[in-house]
Amino acid sequence: MKKPLFTYLKDFFAFTRVVGDVSELKGLNKIDVLLQNLIDFKKIPGLSISVFKDNKSLYQKGYGYADIEKQILVNPETSVFRVASVSKPIAATALARIVADGFIDLDASFYTYVPYYPKKKWDFTIRQLASHTAGIRSYKGKEYGLNKPYSIKESIEVFKEDDLLFEPGTSYHYNSFDWVLISLAIQEVSGLSFEKYVEEKVLKPLGLQHILPASPSGVDVLKDATLSLVNFYSKLAFGFKAAIPVNNYYKIAGGGFLATSAAIAKLGQVYLNKETLIDDALLSQFITTETINNKPIYYGLGWQSSQDKSGRVYYGHIGNGVGGYSNFFVYPKQKTVISILVNCTNPNIQKELDEVINEILHLEA
Repeated sequence: MKKPLFTYLKDFFAFTRVVGDVSELKGLNKIDVLLQNLIDFKKIPGLSISVFKDNKSLYQKGYGYADIEKQILVNPETSVFRVASVSKPIAATALARIVADGFIDLDASFYTYVPYYPKKKWDFTIRQLASHTAGIRSYKGKEYGLNKPYSIKESIEVFKEDDLLFEPGTSYHYNSFDWVLISLAIQEVSGLSFEKYVEEKVLKPLGLQHILPASPSGVDVLKDATLSLVNFYSKLAFGFKAAIPVNNYYKIAGGGFLATSAAIAKLGQVYLNKETLIDDALLSQFITTETINNKPIYYGLGWQSSQDKSGRVYYGHIGNGVGGYSNFFVYPKQKTVISILVNCTNPNIQKELDEVINEILHLEA
């Protein structure tokens, strides 16, 4: 039996719904009410949604506030959010690019590219890092909100001395440090900073704008005057407060990109259109679930890959970080891409978003 949507990412499920009665509504009206209720009942400060179907914009709208105090509304074309772990599909596209160019082998040892990383009991490969089967640990304590100006290379000091959790290839453990190591390997091989590699080899060639890396300083500043950075919040019992300061630069690949919802949707459309400039056979490895003992783990290489509770096949990712929550899904059979960004740390609204996504998938282009 297929596991339900989002099985392998923890703490992303909503357990209650506090919304108005939408039982008699359908289609766009129901979607609109469901999302507006999240604002009206103060579940979230702001949300941006962009949906493409059949290569056309089907639904795009901002809800709530990019800045509560100044009453600045969210705009799906110009409001820039932290996309958290939706960064992984962006980084995975960069990994696919460097593999396609022959500079990295997915099944080669990580030490081939980063020989100075401390040796562990077992060797592990780039593929195992990308699929979270290498045994690298996840955050401990306050590491989730780490606010230090680490470079990617410097940041391995946080976890490099720790033992692997299990023999690589025998289990699955989701974390962002896997992608810190992958981004380090890409830097070492290419001679470029990871963010520069993504810009030159992914974003520019694919015509993707408004996807940006976190700043090394920890204070994100947008150079494009047409864009506006949202404020980042955490939820209180009644209302919201500013999220804690965090520096996501070292983990750009795992959770440090910023973007508009429209930009993330366009990334998904590039995949649907098979315009990635990467061979389909290679790309399929990234968006197809890996297996352990011939059993699927519902995760590919930087992409979730599974079926939702209605049996619809998808690939994509959800993300939860300081001041940001995200959903990004590509449904190939329905030719639909869904991008939802929220400017709040883990607001526990996945149940409502699942309902919105289900309704979207029944809309006609």
